[in-house]
Amino acid sequence: MRSLVKLLTIILLGFLFIFIIMLVKYKPVYEVTVAGEKIGYINNLNEFKSEVEEQIINKEEDNVAYTSFVNEPEYEQRLITRQSKVNNSEILDKLKQNNTVTTYKYYEVSLNNETKTYVNTLDDATKIVDEIKEQFDTEELELDIQINEEYTEDIAKINTDSLQNASITVETAAEEIKEENEAIAVINNVKLAVLPVNGRISSRYGESSSRRKSTHTGLDIACSSGTDIKVVSKGIITFAGRSGSYGNLVKVDHGEGVETWYGHCSKIYANVGDEVKPGDVIAAVGSTGNSTGPHLHFEIRINGSTVNPQKYVY
Repeated sequence: MRSLVKLLTIILLGFLFIFIIMLVKYKPVYEVTVAGEKIGYINNLNEFKSEVEEQIINKEEDNVAYTSFVNEPEYEQRLITRQSKVNNSEILDKLKQNNTVTTYKYYEVSLNNETKTYVNTLDDATKIVDEIKEQFDTEELELDIQINEEYTEDIAKINTDSLQNASITVETAAEEIKEENEAIAVINNVKLAVLPVNGRISSRYGESSSRRKSTHTGLDIACSSGTDIKVVSKGIITFAGRSGSYGNLVKVDHGEGVETWYGHCSKIYANVGDEVKPGDVIAAVGSTGNSTGPHLHFEIRINGSTVNPQKYVY
């Protein structure tokens, strides 16, 4: 019995001696690997994971939406010599440089479905929208101002502006829309907001000509072929096609008995039933039908009868 106790004591002392030697020579750590490749050692796993969350995954930087790993780091306990280096910062740098994908976030501000500017933060975008709504009657102007969140993994694609410059850009665009929507004439409560084209009047209302069977029912405005033709007021397209001497013709009903006709078009972009607003491009200037050169034949009709457009425009 005494021999057995003595033997066990020797064994325990041996294990204790080995354990003390190991403590002196080695230290317990966690080996960090990515895709099977060792990138270093750390002492405290929970502490390191917290650093990963703060410095990589949830790091707060301008435009950063989130960061993710291409390959998740793996951790395994190891015993290494006490002379071996443990360096959290080096491992974090390796994870950032070679194993992460960052998705960036920025904000688009648009007016009437047209992008006007990009800013870095939702706060900046909201300030711009609030300023525009305070300065302009957006309902009266039919001004649709929107904030859209955009994402990209290519930081070079982010072309944001300062809050001050972005505000000026959007305000200028809103002013232009306001000018386009201000009436240049009113017919039966229908506001004519823009001219259909800019050009030279080549034939006036009521003029006689050997080319016509009757006096002229509209106003001819000469300009280059292909020039955009804009609708003068909001309304609905009631005709878009070929029509005898008019050539390619577009008719717009503005309500209140008011119609506008746009003749001799080279191209028609509108379709019957389309709802249009002032400044929308509905066709292109041409010389189709009974025409001797590119121009717009512009008519205004009230309750079916033509009137002199120059009472209201040009």
